[in-house]
Amino acid sequence: MTHYTKLTALAGLAVASVFAVPAQAQDMTTDSKPFSGVYIGAAGGYDVQPNDVGSSIQFDRNADGNFSDSVNTITGANAFSPGFCNGSARTAVPAYGCRNDDDGWSYYGRAGFDVQSGPFVVGLVGEFGKAEITDSVAAFSTTPASYTMARKLKWEASARVRAGLAARNTLFYATGGAGYAKIDNLFFTTNTANAFAATGSNNRWGYVGGGGIEQKLTKNISIGMEYTYHQYKDDEARVLVTAGTALAGSPVLLANNPFVLAPNTTGTTFRRSDENFRWHSLRGTVSFRF
Repeated sequence: MTHYTKLTALAGLAVASVFAVPAQAQDMTTDSKPFSGVYIGAAGGYDVQPNDVGSSIQFDRNADGNFSDSVNTITGANAFSPGFCNGSARTAVPAYGCRNDDDGWSYYGRAGFDVQSGPFVVGLVGEFGKAEITDSVAAFSTTPASYTMARKLKWEASARVRAGLAARNTLFYATGGAGYAKIDNLFFTTNTANAFAATGSNNRWGYVGGGGIEQKLTKNISIGMEYTYHQYKDDEARVLVTAGTALAGSPVLLANNPFVLAPNTTGTTFRRSDENFRWHSLRGTVSFRF
């Protein structure tokens, strides 16, 4: 079962759970403004990432800040001719392929308030939580060796507007606003000769948008289903490759290593070609309204 198949199945189950509420539960709230007021709640579900087809690792070979360079051997051959993959490398050679990006479960707490006027509902909602997702890209060199750059979501917060229409005790809404996330950038390689220094983990601003359904069960309790799309610009991850102690102790290997070939012997810098961390989230919600 693919990740998108899982997401579709979860969506079907969530819709069924919302609309399977018994008719008597639909009539439990007789307030003319059932969605007005302050609420707290929780959300949980499954997050999947789009397929980053064509993602690669780019190189700055001469330390000029331009990542359009190729890394060549002493004979002029492309040291990365085995290619790239949009995932994490399984082994040092591309024949064994790459693991898909890690999708997974998400867990959030939320609080907000709404104001209802007739069928119209407008409000604000804030969330904080995390998702078990990792986005990777890998390169393979002729050594042979593999190099994987990965980004992992540590936590995410968002503040969003929520606006919609209520049909009795059912609310259909759209939501959107700013997101703020802690993203860790990681690096893995099978190359044990060179030295690697990775940087770039940081907090990032982005945006979150989507929509959902909320169903009142009682005067104070409601359940729902929500889809959101998340995107953060994450373009500062860098990996500096230098000679390292292994090559420094071997003048012959050092003179033939493509990362530190003359005239620039200080090293080569890696970065990812895809600058955005993106994912889709489908979550069930439960809220207590005061």
